[in-house]
Amino acid sequence: MKKRLVILLLSLSSCAWAADIKISVDREDGIYSLGEDAVWQIETVHLDEGDQAPQSAKYQLLSNGLQKLDEGTLEFSGGHASYSATRDDPGTLLLVVEAAGVEKAYGGAAFDPSELSPAIPRPEDFEQFWAKKRALADTIPLNPVLTEEASPVQGVQLWQLTVDNINESHVRGQLARPDSTEKKLPALLIVQWAGVYPLKKSWSTNAAEDGWLVLNIQAHDIPLYESQTFYDELKSGPLNRYNAIGNDDRETSYFLRMYLGCYQAVRYLTSRPDWDGKTLVVRGSSQGGMQALVTAALCNEVVTAAIAKVPAGSDQSGPLVGRKPSWPGSFYKTTGKDEEKVHKTSAYFDVINFCPDILCPTLIGMGLADTTCPAPGIFIAANEMPGPVELITMPSAGHKSTRLNPHAWFSREERVWLEKLGNGEVPLADIDE
Repeated sequence: MKKRLVILLLSLSSCAWAADIKISVDREDGIYSLGEDAVWQIETVHLDEGDQAPQSAKYQLLSNGLQKLDEGTLEFSGGHASYSATRDDPGTLLLVVEAAGVEKAYGGAAFDPSELSPAIPRPEDFEQFWAKKRALADTIPLNPVLTEEASPVQGVQLWQLTVDNINESHVRGQLARPDSTEKKLPALLIVQWAGVYPLKKSWSTNAAEDGWLVLNIQAHDIPLYESQTFYDELKSGPLNRYNAIGNDDRETSYFLRMYLGCYQAVRYLTSRPDWDGKTLVVRGSSQGGMQALVTAALCNEVVTAAIAKVPAGSDQSGPLVGRKPSWPGSFYKTTGKDEEKVHKTSAYFDVINFCPDILCPTLIGMGLADTTCPAPGIFIAANEMPGPVELITMPSAGHKSTRLNPHAWFSREERVWLEKLGNGEVPLADIDE
């Protein structure tokens, strides 16, 4: 790949742990045409009085989050520096800057990302496999069990819910809705990010207060409200590295139960007499974003919108073409297993391969500096969707929202979408498909 690098010694300063390095690129969305320069401005912020900034910092430039293109040392004066680079093929660049006593800082840029494509074709029997799994799930009676409990929000009812899933497992979650209303309601399915943890009641009741019929489900078949010790023991025990459990066979992959759990949750919501029969939104972040997109594909006849922030699960075969895969990184989860089987299995759970079946309007937020769910895979997922997509790109944002690089841009747009959807409006309805 042709690359052009320019380093201006304007000064990057860094200091004690109280300070931060902030990297900003010269385009709000961080997206460029091939051959255009992306110019990063680098500065030290939150420097306390008396703190001494270092005179230098190390930097690396990565292609698609994986391959090192350049590295070196920047000499600083005055607290600022500038660095520029370009590329002549579709993909991303990630600038990584590290100085003594300060956390690494990241800044990203994307070049013609609409031209990025999957590393390998979708398995020929992908649709057939998932059609059979949906048919299997349809044969399982939901057997819902609702247990009402105290709600932290006045005017909102809250229940614990359990429904049946494949292999004698269960989907467990919170059901919340406005109290004492005869009105039929739009439905919101909330799906959870990675980890093993309890749910908070407010995660469902706050949305219900806004007029939604809300179902917030655990990603695992585990209780909702146990002690932290309980979840820690699961995390270090049977759910340790759950993202690699059974990953060498599509019939045993941990994500089979998780994905079909989302399917069962949608079955339950659409069976309720208080659903309005029109609006069903699925929403999640990270692993939850992965589940949201998969649900929009598996349930494309009823899901009317999907909202996914920093969605995981894409580009599991990315290393074959020099791209870092998103979490769970199945390409590398091969210890003690047949590598070829792991790679083959991952294709049946790769979000990219579900995206051609997503027909509804979709809102996606992504950080171009995200090293957990790198940008290339998310761009490819969006490219594969036939339905309308609004893509919020945050050039300096990582996987988590921070005081320095918050996900505020996405959060504002998410609120706009939810307000429209709750009122029966269709986001992106004016976009020609």
